Amino acid sequence: MMNQYCELNELGWSDWFAQRADCKPPDTVARVAAVDRDQWLLVGQDGHFRAKLAGRYLHHHHLNQELPCVGDWVCVERQPGDDFGVIHALLERRTSLRRKAAGNVMDYQMIAANVDYVLIVQSCHFDFNPKRLERYLVMVMEGGAEAIILLTKTDLVNSEVLATQLAEIRSIGITAPIVPLSNMTRDGLEDVTRLLLPGKTYCFVGSSGVGKSTLINQLVGRDRMETRSVSGTGEGRHTTVRRELIRLDGGALVIDNPGMREFGILGAENGIANNYANIIALASRCRYQDCSHTGEPGCAVLAAVLAGDISQESLDSFHKLKEETAFNDMSYAEKRKKDRDFGRYLKSAKKDLRDK
Repeated sequence: MMNQYCELNELGWSDWFAQRADCKPPDTVARVAAVDRDQWLLVGQDGHFRAKLAGRYLHHHHLNQELPCVGDWVCVERQPGDDFGVIHALLERRTSLRRKAAGNVMDYQMIAANVDYVLIVQSCHFDFNPKRLERYLVMVMEGGAEAIILLTKTDLVNSEVLATQLAEIRSIGITAPIVPLSNMTRDGLEDVTRLLLPGKTYCFVGSSGVGKSTLINQLVGRDRMETRSVSGTGEGRHTTVRRELIRLDGGALVIDNPGMREFGILGAENGIANNYANIIALASRCRYQDCSHTGEPGCAVLAAVLAGDISQESLDSFHKLKEETAFNDMSYAEKRKKDRDFGRYLKSAKKDLRDK
């Protein structure tokens, strides 16, 4: 299995996946390049093709996060010469990027899978928001990928404003690499290009209008979008209406995303712990094991705030994210319990009908 799919290395395949791939013949391995409603656009050893999920797979997998998303590796059956396949299994994900589904729905929405780096894009102009940066970082860390921050539209602010913004990001404890750039002047574009390594997968996330698609157009080359898209469906200026895996000339793979201003936190305890490691470490020194860091005597975290070692803004963000993920996790658990109870009710009702 280790050498069977070595031709897929340029699409992000590695020994990690080879050790876990258990596709049964006649299935082969392919990667999800895009999702169009109930069809999946895949790319494999012999190019791109479309596929659908096997009925048996759909019968056993109902949750959103159990369905293949962009970046996933799947086991797919396809007859020689056929341009359509059937997906039978989803390979284990090495990393993932997900958020709480938008609105009041208590469920995960998968954004991308098997991503090596997530590039969080914010504009230096109207979109600059360190609190939103923290939310993105928490979910990136929760999914196991590495984060890089891209500050775009530097041509719209002066150097003093940019320096203040960079200092503000660092002041709240964010240590991820930051690359300032301008799509207009192309300043910083080479710095981004140097980050993109062959065979690695990069996911671009951020609000609408911050310059994600413009940047990717710069990296891809607008006149070659049609031929350089992994899925073979590039559309000119590449205005993003769906998530899509694109292979660059240098060999890196990038996933663009429609703009996401809302990034709900769900199931992110590990991500919060990683992003606020300094607060977590100090909490172990508090007098009380269940210290809430809001006013208890002997609180090491509050002492660090008073000493200036931790900013009050960072502690406030920590509390807010903890409260949000606790609320959403509880609501999600209640939803799952209702789903299970309803499933048992249906099963019982069907049994009663058969007995009659």
